[in-house]
Amino acid sequence: MDAITHLFVYSVFFSLFRISITQDSITPTQSITDGGTTLVSAGGSFQLGFFSPDSQHDISGVLKVTDDGILVLLNSTSAVVWSSNASRAAENPVAQLLDTGNLVVKDRNDDDPEKFLWQSFDYPCDTLLPEMKLGWNFVTGLERFLSSWKSTDDPAQGAFSKRLDPRGLPQMVNKEGDSIKTRSGSWNGLRYTGYPQLRPNTVFEYEFVLNEKEFHKGQRALNLGLREYVDLPRP
Repeated sequence: MDAITHLFVYSVFFSLFRISITQDSITPTQSITDGGTTLVSAGGSFQLGFFSPDSQHDISGVLKVTDDGILVLLNSTSAVVWSSNASRAAENPVAQLLDTGNLVVKDRNDDDPEKFLWQSFDYPCDTLLPEMKLGWNFVTGLERFLSSWKSTDDPAQGAFSKRLDPRGLPQMVNKEGDSIKTRSGSWNGLRYTGYPQLRPNTVFEYEFVLNEKEFHKGQRALNLGLREYVDLPRP
């Protein structure tokens, strides 16, 4: 069931014969259904839909946004098998797929990221995209980190994770369970001290933020020439 809580990113070139909706958002009167229907971001860089693990071929899933601004995933009996949370109620909620690959729930006419009710970028799986953050929100207590799949066809959280260590100077750690396997060394403003061979590049740049509200690592793309596919697991 943990697999339902994640959104997943794949290359669009591996998606076959999907039926795309010519819009990037849904309202409470609309839904995304299993069997081929997808959302497409405004610039065409991302699509969102369902995928089927090799061991399961149920095509009864439905993704909706409620009048209160909650994303819900339903099965064949319309039972809720997963739902998002929300920081507040929305007056006119929509679920929108942005051109960054971020699926957000927001008020229709409010594009302020600080006022999103929910966003998939707060719950990364195994892929770090530009504009994503890894680290801690000290206000809410939320930790964002990457995790491996449990198996090749089960996207639930696996044994391995990549996290930003909040102790001491900023550094990335790779963990197996609670055990730290590798460290990057501290961040010196240009590179990790454990990887002196790293140099600035023309593809993306890293940033570290540390203040009273948050402690995170992110990356900003310098060349957004990638096309990705965002998938939902089937219930």
